[in-house]
Amino acid sequence: MKPPPANANINRLIVLSLLLLVFSGTLGLGAVWVRQEISAIANRSRALEAQIADVERGLDEINVLVAEAVNPDALLRQNEAMRLGLVSPQEAQVRRVDGSPELRLATKRNREIFNLATAAVGDHAPEFRIVTASLR
Repeated sequence: MKPPPANANINRLIVLSLLLLVFSGTLGLGAVWVRQEISAIANRSRALEAQIADVERGLDEINVLVAEAVNPDALLRQNEAMRLGLVSPQEAQVRRVDGSPELRLATKRNREIFNLATAAVGDHAPEFRIVTASLR
């Protein structure tokens, strides 16, 4: 068996070198593309954070305006300016509520749904409401 010519080894070396260059170039371009995507996402994130900060500032301004509007002194001034003749409530007219108003209102609203626990045994069979909805 005779050995392959010297040209064949040089050709293989050149082809392998070219493949190595193409592979490393592809990896380099991939790294540049990934960095570009990271930069674009960071810019979008920065813009969204700025927008969120603007909205929060606007909400804070609105909360200040609401607090000023419901201030008892401001309400009394408006009462006098509009000549409504309203007076501040007396302490006997004020009713203080303990606990969370949300839970109290939810309990009040759903009382009839959950009245099975309060119903006396033997009065009548439990009734269940079936609510159906359809999309048209």
